[in-house]
Amino acid sequence: MINLINESMKLELNVSELYRLFHNNFPDDATFWWDLVIEERNHAELIRQGREHYEPKGKFPDSLLCSKLSELQRVNEELAVLISEVTVNPLPREVAFNTALKLELAVGEMHFQQFMNNDIATTPEEIFKELNSADKDHAERILKYMNEKSIKVRYS
Repeated sequence: MINLINESMKLELNVSELYRLFHNNFPDDATFWWDLVIEERNHAELIRQGREHYEPKGKFPDSLLCSKLSELQRVNEELAVLISEVTVNPLPREVAFNTALKLELAVGEMHFQQFMNNDIATTPEEIFKELNSADKDHAERILKYMNEKSIKVRYS
């Protein structure tokens, strides 16, 4: 469980770092990206708090996490490579948005969103959901923003 928790935190922080790079690279979209940066950091902090307060008691809401450690590790490795590449060679705007959309639809992020949409089952889950109530479905927001800004959607 602790490995899943740590890898999930890493995923949120990696996504936040990628969005921070997009924030820096696209001044016209900086506010949009910054909101996502902060929300991803908040997700990581929620998981960290859960690790600190609930995991030692065996009450960490496992429905919050992707159950496949290998999948989380693979996504994090891919993100680390992408972050390194984008740091040196920024992506074109359309590619950046489509990359973010694809990422948000990926297993780790979708699992977090699925948890946020589920009925509340336990007190720790209720606390996680309440703390995160201001966050919206990122994939939906990215898609809406892309449509508003006439950015072509290229995902399958």
